[in-house]
Amino acid sequence: MFTGIIEQLGVVSNLEKEGGNLHITVNSPLASELKIDQSLAHNGVCLTVVSKTDSSYVVTAIDETLQKSNIGRLKINDLINLERAMKIGDRLDGHIVQGHVDQTAVCTKVEDLNGSWKYTFTYDATPKNITIEKGSITVNGVSLTVVDSGVNSFSVAIIPYTFEHTNFKTFKEGTVVNLEFDMIGKYIQKLSTLN
Repeated sequence: MFTGIIEQLGVVSNLEKEGGNLHITVNSPLASELKIDQSLAHNGVCLTVVSKTDSSYVVTAIDETLQKSNIGRLKINDLINLERAMKIGDRLDGHIVQGHVDQTAVCTKVEDLNGSWKYTFTYDATPKNITIEKGSITVNGVSLTVVDSGVNSFSVAIIPYTFEHTNFKTFKEGTVVNLEFDMIGKYIQKLSTLN
């Protein structure tokens, strides 16, 4: 489980395909604190550390992950949002995030609001995922509050701290991001289709 509060930015330093898998090497100050077999969210995708040094580590994304997320689009030197799993007893500063990406979205608009930024995203409404105004959404692993909600679109507002400490600063029109919809909303949506 995660909270959607990003700890560090990592830098992708190597990508290696092996069959349907992608081995991703990430340079990060967190590397020295990690352990093999530890879960870590990468742009909101929960991946397992399979090897490490003091300055970098490797995770493996399987085909299912590559199909449902933007992980397969990573390039060398890309910035990636990182969050270690939540500790029992810690404050839940964001919201409950599983690290299981539901689908991707495309950034359709970036507005500079003179002190904050508003980002608009569109996504495929076919899987029946929904957002609500003032509800929670996870974008590339960042816990955010929905500002505007549409049938297959939503906007979020970003404060300067989040802009500087996440890869939101690299987003532009056309950027593909990972979405994890609010878990409670997903259960309600599922229950409503059963009746």
